[in-house]
Amino acid sequence: MLVVHVHVHVKPEHVAAFQAATLANARASVQEPGMARFDVVQQADDPTRFVLVEAYRTPAAPAAHKETAHYAAWRDAVAPMMATPRTSVKFANLYPDDSGY
Repeated sequence: MLVVHVHVHVKPEHVAAFQAATLANARASVQEPGMARFDVVQQADDPTRFVLVEAYRTPAAPAAHKETAHYAAWRDAVAPMMATPRTSVKFANLYPDDSGY
């Protein structure tokens, strides 16, 4: 499983709109066959900072996710809301694994 952390810094005046757009994207994303999990977390001491935690079942799933209409709509909607460009870090999942733990 591939886990991606997407770090987003939002302009303060756009926090509520970013939350709404991102939650809609997350709800649609978890319906994708290649998506195991999609968490949206907001930093407790700085509400303008978010991390999207995306867990993919296959190596091809991230590319498939980026081809969806809901991702394109989210990407275009939130681009002007960001204080800085978003960044991502990829991780290999070690536990739990596919062995049924």
